[in-house]
Amino acid sequence: MGQNECVCACVRACVRRPLTQEEIAQRRELARQRHADRLTADQKAAESHEDLTHSGSAPQEAQPAGHSTVKMEIRTLKASKPEEEEEHKETFIAFARVYSGVVKKGQRLFVLGPKYDPAQGLSMMPEGSSASQCVPEVPHLSCCSLESLYLLMGRELEELEEVPAGNVLGIGGLEEYILKSATLSTSPACPPFTPLNFEATPIVRVAIEPKHPSDMPKLVHGMRLLNQADPCAEVLIQETGEHVLVTAGEVHLQRCLDDLRERFAKIEISASKPIIPFRETVVRPPKVDMVNEDLGKQQKVAIIHQVKEEASQGRTSDSLHVDPSGLVTLIIPNRLATMSVRAIPLPKEATDLLESSTELIRTLEQLNMSLREGKSLDVSLRTLEAIAGLKTQLECLLPGRKWRNAVEHIWSFGPRRYGPNILLNSIEGYQRPSLWQCLAIGHKAGESGAQTTAIRDFDNSIVSGFQLATLSGPMCEEPLMGVCFSVERWDIQSSGLSQHQDSLEEDSISKEASVDSNMERSTKTSPQMEGMAAGLSQARRRPEVASTDCYGPVSGQLIAAMKEACRHAFLAQPQRLMAAMYTCEIMATAEVLGRVYGVIGKREGRVLHEEMKEGTEMFIIKAILPVAESFGFADEIRKRTSGLASPQLVFSHWEVISSDPYWVPTSEEEYLHFGEKADSANQALKYMNAVRRRKGLYVEEKIVEHAEKQRTLSKNK
Repeated sequence: MGQNECVCACVRACVRRPLTQEEIAQRRELARQRHADRLTADQKAAESHEDLTHSGSAPQEAQPAGHSTVKMEIRTLKASKPEEEEEHKETFIAFARVYSGVVKKGQRLFVLGPKYDPAQGLSMMPEGSSASQCVPEVPHLSCCSLESLYLLMGRELEELEEVPAGNVLGIGGLEEYILKSATLSTSPACPPFTPLNFEATPIVRVAIEPKHPSDMPKLVHGMRLLNQADPCAEVLIQETGEHVLVTAGEVHLQRCLDDLRERFAKIEISASKPIIPFRETVVRPPKVDMVNEDLGKQQKVAIIHQVKEEASQGRTSDSLHVDPSGLVTLIIPNRLATMSVRAIPLPKEATDLLESSTELIRTLEQLNMSLREGKSLDVSLRTLEAIAGLKTQLECLLPGRKWRNAVEHIWSFGPRRYGPNILLNSIEGYQRPSLWQCLAIGHKAGESGAQTTAIRDFDNSIVSGFQLATLSGPMCEEPLMGVCFSVERWDIQSSGLSQHQDSLEEDSISKEASVDSNMERSTKTSPQMEGMAAGLSQARRRPEVASTDCYGPVSGQLIAAMKEACRHAFLAQPQRLMAAMYTCEIMATAEVLGRVYGVIGKREGRVLHEEMKEGTEMFIIKAILPVAESFGFADEIRKRTSGLASPQLVFSHWEVISSDPYWVPTSEEEYLHFGEKADSANQALKYMNAVRRRKGLYVEEKIVEHAEKQRTLSKNK
């Protein structure tokens, strides 16, 4: 095998391995030996230094003596560090496979992250550079040295000097370079391996905090180690400052919390109740009521009137109008702009496509932002083909006259500009650059005009309002999913807008003039100071005049108005909650099938199909179960079946809860079937109230119903 053969290895996981007692004793002995050697060297250096100082004069002896004392203290501190490091009785071992060449102990290699781009790396690095040389900073690329190589022998590890291609090995000393997975190579031109796609998606999250606030650094360090050791766990910090742990399920969550307490952080921690995510969406108006009777237009009209009554409580009647078709028209408070928004449910296939293409949509948004800023980016042909394929798929999944040319008029995606919701530009006469402009070789310049220019100045305000509206819905402040907001009207009074901006500029100029006069009155110094003051006033005036167009009060009112319009348009349609669902696979015998079905039905699940495993008496049952109902499911099903059934839960998809959380009986048949109170369990309402209660929002519930005055049986005396 040649010496210049390229080495390529793929690291798939980092395992936190506890040291054996022999290894701990060996490392302690090595640390003591190093400590004794350093003390001996320090004593020899001190003796030689004393001999030199005795030969000199007495005044020169004072300063070196103090200097040597400081050195001895520093050396003692340095020598005590290995003993402190020995307290960490665990180390990370990277699990890897060699695909090419021979990996040797002490060899320096490039560490290529999953997002590393070889073309960008080669353009930023000098030609012929290797990992042993000083490499400039390249995104997602670093250099490491292989400290130790191990042969994985069950519980034990056997140290090796080199490993040829085709073998699986353990590598020590990579904890500072690799988070989850990476590619090791001697050449920076090697494309990185794609990261592992786990079947179990993290869905259950808890907020974690230490019981003693002084242990917060240990908790942060422990969560970092857990994130590195567990490839399926995610650790993040929310905007509120909470440390959140996201896991795949109940058992995985308990395992991660135990690891934090006993292995990684080694402190007492307190975890919140599991936070179950939900989504909010709209559906088409139902054609039948709750008792399968044909539904007329009475319920639609009732919904519209209810929305208008709720809206009139917060706004005046002339600023908000909701027509029977669900079109919401809103006027901003300064009467300078009017907008009309309609909420339309997206087909399920289109929603699933957007949900699975978040990374591609994020790349598309970055390309559009670079084009707006005038930057030039080198886009790979594969990325452009993927974007074109996404556009073609969307056109196929949005058929019919209602969605004609809808893909070309997409304004933005949301929330966070890459979610499964769409903002549609249905305004007549407003031609803005297409979202897919990176696919076109040449695109036409927009029409110039006073009104168009004013609208384009506030284009980002409409998008920002849409992002805020889709990030937290009106039902329980959860993100929206599968909703298309169509902006059908957006008028701005150009004359009023210009007068408003002129008044703002006059106010700012008058304020600056008063500030300048105060400065002249207070300083009265040299002409150089006056010139500096004039330069400061001009520099202060320029950005304010330029920013009144895009960042003035009109922009803020447009953002708030767009958010409110989207929320009212959402409320004008039939709303539903979407719950996260597990796919549940259960193996059970024929004797306990009835009990298994009873537990699944009790927890709002449903069986998809069952089949008998050939050659055995075991049945394989496949069902779906809401994540919110999965806590304690495994323990309950084992207790009910005496251990004869064992479930396996994996996150599958989001599903619309069929029941309407705001439903009340309206027809005579519904009154007869459900009663006047209709107090039967509404699963969607229960979920919604639980989320609102957790977030501190108002929950409409009656504490006392049909109360009567207390009476005593004894006679009044």
